[in-house]
Amino acid sequence: MRFLVVIVFGDCRTTLGITRDAVAVIHVNPLVFSLLTNWGVRARLGCTPQALVESAIREGRRKLLEHESLCLCEYYGIPVAKYGLARSSTEAVEIAKKIGFPVVMKVVSPDTLHKSDVGGVALGVRTFEEVQEKYTSIIRGVMLRAPGARVHGVLVQEMLPRGLEVIVGATRDPYFGPVVMLGIGGVFVEVLKDVSFRVAPLTLVDAEEMVKELKGYRLFKGFRGEGPRDEAAVVDVVLRVSELITELDEVAEVDLNPVIVFEERHGAKVADARFMLRG
Repeated sequence: MRFLVVIVFGDCRTTLGITRDAVAVIHVNPLVFSLLTNWGVRARLGCTPQALVESAIREGRRKLLEHESLCLCEYYGIPVAKYGLARSSTEAVEIAKKIGFPVVMKVVSPDTLHKSDVGGVALGVRTFEEVQEKYTSIIRGVMLRAPGARVHGVLVQEMLPRGLEVIVGATRDPYFGPVVMLGIGGVFVEVLKDVSFRVAPLTLVDAEEMVKELKGYRLFKGFRGEGPRDEAAVVDVVLRVSELITELDEVAEVDLNPVIVFEERHGAKVADARFMLRG
């Protein structure tokens, strides 16, 4: 068994829950290592959960916008598809250059519930010229079909390759408190209704058991010519969602759907994230 001794001085509180003048002895597992190494990533992002929540509340929203949701995921070390918020067609091109093609483009607006219904989504965009065209058509389409809608810009996002789709979520039960959910997503979601639940905070064993409890667990081991999927990456996402819902009282619901799980040792990425705030 390996141990890590962490000594913290001052009045700061870390993601490990260690407070002033505390000395903690922690059994080291992959989650602890990744939490420590991710501290620099948090500083680089320049956003905090409190800032994101306060911004939403000021605007009278109970839901984070797409780029805010992805930023919150990153803050907690949850891997997401590369993205950027564009407020002009030129900015959209610059973001696409950094991400690489193909990309997905989505309008960012608190007033468009079903984006595709108002022409607010473009999939499989493959050239800079098309990025400019789609940016303009998305903005015009929303203005035409949803006049008065507040538009914050267009999300330009990496279009992820195929993989096993899962759903990771969380909610607050009136009796048990924060509860984390894992399920098989994609075309299987409505047919199988294959989900597993645990009361947060979760342990590593809890998260591993949630994956193995799924009826579709054999999909992780390879199915119909597909290679084994990165089970450990899903466990990591589940643990991080547990940390998030436990720490952030302002968050009422978490819905990461889909999370694309790649082949073994190639990780997983969130394609879409939704965060509802407590009213």
